[in-house]
Amino acid sequence: MADVLPLVEARLRTALGEPDARAAVTFLGTDRIEVLRFREGDVLRYATLGMSVRPMTDPAAMLADPVEGPRAELVLSVRGGLADTDKVLRPLAVLAASPQVEGVVLAPGASLDVGAPLWPGAPFTSVLVAEPGGLVADLELTEPLDPVRFLPLLPMTPLEAAWKRVHGAGALQERWLAKGTDPRDPSRGSVPLD
Repeated sequence: MADVLPLVEARLRTALGEPDARAAVTFLGTDRIEVLRFREGDVLRYATLGMSVRPMTDPAAMLADPVEGPRAELVLSVRGGLADTDKVLRPLAVLAASPQVEGVVLAPGASLDVGAPLWPGAPFTSVLVAEPGGLVADLELTEPLDPVRFLPLLPMTPLEAAWKRVHGAGALQERWLAKGTDPRDPSRGSVPLD
């Protein structure tokens, strides 16, 4: 069975170019998670590398399947130069380790909260997991391995996260679109939710 990470990194490089920075974080009892930073004009893209080594396991399953199950990496895009967003590396690694640590399966529409600002002074403490496939195409692996999906993350303010819990992910994304909100703006406030 092929090692997944070189294939994942190759897919990220094909889609986003060469990374201009990378950092690694290891949490007790988990695999190493790297975060790669890619620069595209004024947009910084932070992508995890290491989450897809193991498939995510349904917390209700009696045993974790070491081969079959959904695999993913996370991608966060923000406008550069407006905030110290490079400090998002550790929170992003924490989110990428959550399937191993908490036994969760990350899927579009899910909310992930780090309990603190994503970077110093950030108005965001959580992210919305968006639909994959737009920025980085899924990476097909040899059977029986599931493909690796690259899940975009959209930062949410605490008010938006609370509103999303009541109205759903689709309603929040529609609200952002209707109000012309740029989810990549690292200093934006909450979208009007009245």
